[in-house]
Amino acid sequence: MLKYNIGSNDAPHFSTPIIQDNPDGWGPCEMPEQFKDLPYQPFSKGDRLGKISDWTGAVFQDKKYAIKYASQFGSGSQYAYYHEEDESTFHLVDTTRVQKPPYQRGRFRPNQRNMRGRGGRGNLQNTGSMQSLGKGLKFKDAYKRNQMKKWGQGRPQIKIRDASVTVRPDWVTIEEMDFPRLGKLSLPGIKDGDDIMLCGELEYYDKSYDRVNVKNEKPLQSVNRVFHTVTTTDDPVIRKLSKTEGNVYATDAILATIMCCTRSNYSWDIVIEKIGDKLFFDKRDNTEFDLLTVNETSVEPPQDDGNSLNSPRNLALEATFINHNFSQQVLRTGPSEPKYKFDQPNPFISEEEEGEIASVAYRYRKWDLGGGIILVARCEHDAVVQTPNGELQFLSIKALNEWDSKLANGVEWRQKLDTQRGAVLANELRNNACKLAKWTVQALLAGSDQIKFGYVSRAQVRDSSKHVILGTQQYKPHEFATQINLNMDNAWGILRCIVDIVMKHKDGKYLIMKDPNKPMIRLYDIPDNTFESDGETESDDDVPQDSAAFQSLYPYNK
Repeated sequence: MLKYNIGSNDAPHFSTPIIQDNPDGWGPCEMPEQFKDLPYQPFSKGDRLGKISDWTGAVFQDKKYAIKYASQFGSGSQYAYYHEEDESTFHLVDTTRVQKPPYQRGRFRPNQRNMRGRGGRGNLQNTGSMQSLGKGLKFKDAYKRNQMKKWGQGRPQIKIRDASVTVRPDWVTIEEMDFPRLGKLSLPGIKDGDDIMLCGELEYYDKSYDRVNVKNEKPLQSVNRVFHTVTTTDDPVIRKLSKTEGNVYATDAILATIMCCTRSNYSWDIVIEKIGDKLFFDKRDNTEFDLLTVNETSVEPPQDDGNSLNSPRNLALEATFINHNFSQQVLRTGPSEPKYKFDQPNPFISEEEEGEIASVAYRYRKWDLGGGIILVARCEHDAVVQTPNGELQFLSIKALNEWDSKLANGVEWRQKLDTQRGAVLANELRNNACKLAKWTVQALLAGSDQIKFGYVSRAQVRDSSKHVILGTQQYKPHEFATQINLNMDNAWGILRCIVDIVMKHKDGKYLIMKDPNKPMIRLYDIPDNTFESDGETESDDDVPQDSAAFQSLYPYNK
């Protein structure tokens, strides 16, 4: 046994450790002397070390926490030196979620559902055989490239639209109103208009068209009747009423365009003339203001060239032609058929005019918008119908038209109209939101009891001259306005806002124009002689000479 004597030099020696006292917290206060000159690296990438204050680090069993404490310096050199004052060592941690494009989102892969039964994802269109994919190109990569091609190069680029009128250098911009601000306006409490004068005569609706369906379709006929599209200041009745009634004057079509402006994409313009304390809202002569737009609010609106069958211009001509013919074909016509006549005759019939006049009645009404603003407008009815209990109801008759469901990203009416009419109408509400809203506003302004829609399609998809009626549908205007989220308080607010702005300025001529490529309208102060000196030359360019049908529809244009 080895023995040690107390006090001898061979006894074991115990040295006390150096303890750093931290009175304000815990942990070391300064770098140990022996480690001051060593390169600093927290730990290698492979280490999984918990932080000293994380007492729960040992209980993380989920795989998503496996790299929670991985080195922030990546797989750098173990002996790389990082200077404490070198700003390049700082890393900005961005927690913002990166938005992926549609073709990279797992839940949005177009046409994938249509690939069932055709080899699934193995049916790669436009990618060639697997041998042509090249070495190292995996199956999944080929599919992704194909989808990127569809969403990138294959998608047509949206063309820059032209303005409805060329802005001249001497025009002064008074106000720019963007749609988000206009959408927040509201003028509640506007009551229904009061009738001032009733003119014209109406034919009765033929109820047999309510039984038309896809299996029992009817060809659309070409009805040779005269339609008047007279602007405000050319209306002799409004000229007479302006001396005694109101201080703001317009037509229902002009009012609907302004009230529904936040839904429009195409450019349009309206001229305002201020004379004293009176405002006259007018459309320019011989323009395309009265043409019906087609798929204006679609995700991919028509963009073909002017010579194409499906160009925006030709589609608008076709839709206007269909709407006018349908509104007259569904009536009970003939010498022996009864007609409903108002007290005053149609104010636009002249002795020199040749041809049969379309069934139309004009209701001149006035609204009190508050603040001394009294609106007087000409509104229209298209027909009258007698209910089973003998009550007379006034109708607004409009036609929706199908041109090419594949190009329009729509549903095929012949397959869905009889069984899923709601799906067809929902698609029209999405693609033609502005047009349907304007029709509804016009029916509400006129006080129509019903708004009747006709579904008219091309007999052949590549022929725009022959059409068939596939069905009809009717709504009460107030109920339909609720269905399409049309807020009349907002519509009146937009109109009142524009009226108030113009009323504050001097007498003269002004112009409202929808920007062709931005969601906003602009108000210009224009010279008094604008659109007058060059009116004849402008009319030659603006009238669609390529459509004989259009000429027959619009014989009256002063």
